[in-house]
Amino acid sequence: MLLVAKAPVPGTVKTRLAATVGAAAATGVAAAALLDTIDACTLAVGPERCRLALANELDDGLRADEIRTALSGWTIAPQHGDGFADRLANAHAEADGPVVQIGMDTPQVTPDGLLAVADGLTNADAVLAPAEDGGWWALALRDPSAATALREVPMSTPETYAATRSALERLGLRVGVGERLRDVDHLADVAPVAAAAPSTRFAAAAAEIARVTR
Repeated sequence: MLLVAKAPVPGTVKTRLAATVGAAAATGVAAAALLDTIDACTLAVGPERCRLALANELDDGLRADEIRTALSGWTIAPQHGDGFADRLANAHAEADGPVVQIGMDTPQVTPDGLLAVADGLTNADAVLAPAEDGGWWALALRDPSAATALREVPMSTPETYAATRSALERLGLRVGVGERLRDVDHLADVAPVAAAAPSTRFAAAAAEIARVTR
């Protein structure tokens, strides 16, 4: 399991949400989403099979001690590369064997949901799980080196899912489709995602946003 994420440092995470609710509230949402995603990955496969490719310094961010505790047993490595697509490809290249990669924008994801993406590799070389905004929230690869295809894909656009699928297929890969989820980028995303996962830390952070934006 490969999680590609940012430490929740104010001013660097959830910037589109921060433009509406402020940096403090947006950073709180990011920290909660990261913690929920770490838990889902750990419960899915165990900490020893989990890897975090991290941007920013944990100690500079919100809830640093809690996040470090949640990451006990994980392998942690810094992200590197020129742009997000390059950092994604490099993170996959540093992983061993078949890999399921996820970000920190879908805190409603469950361990079973992650395992379903992994199980898709039984009949495919790659599994791409779409997001409602036209992107994708998870990518499973039987051979992580195939992530080199990501380097040519424009990220964070309404066409990112389609472009990623096309890039993988140009490598000759059979691409399966995972569950569609809504990721959290804007204020309009917060309440629906919290409703999908009412017992999460994210839902608690969303309730605080609802209180201050009434």
